[in-house]
Amino acid sequence: MSVSTTQRLGARPKPKRRLPVRGSGGNSIDVRLVARSIAQAVVEVLAGTRPIQQLAVSLSDDCYFSLQHRAALTREHAAKSRASQRIHLSPMVRSVRVCSISDTICEASVVVAEEHRCRALAIRLELMDDVWQVTALEIG
Repeated sequence: MSVSTTQRLGARPKPKRRLPVRGSGGNSIDVRLVARSIAQAVVEVLAGTRPIQQLAVSLSDDCYFSLQHRAALTREHAAKSRASQRIHLSPMVRSVRVCSISDTICEASVVVAEEHRCRALAIRLELMDDVWQVTALEIG
């Protein structure tokens, strides 16, 4: 006797839903990929392996200056505690969850794994002039 796990009673299939996203020229852009690449870049900025200027287009002014300040504090703390040990080693995005608020606003939660810990990032993305821009960024 074989039992099909996909058609059990009470089990609800998960809907495969694409987010309503527009790109320039009518191209479809997956917001999950945008959130993933921005989160990876943010953690690399904190690690000191990526210049923050590369995120100038992707971050709003408030997010840019906040990340710049946090990266400076992280480098200062690393210099005081252990000069030879880097704070963020080998960051890798593990999961991305996106919630569409409207056609032009999405919120994402991203889990980033480092060598000795995991951290969460909450990102609010807004479509401005056909470019997704981070308007709110929380780093755990």
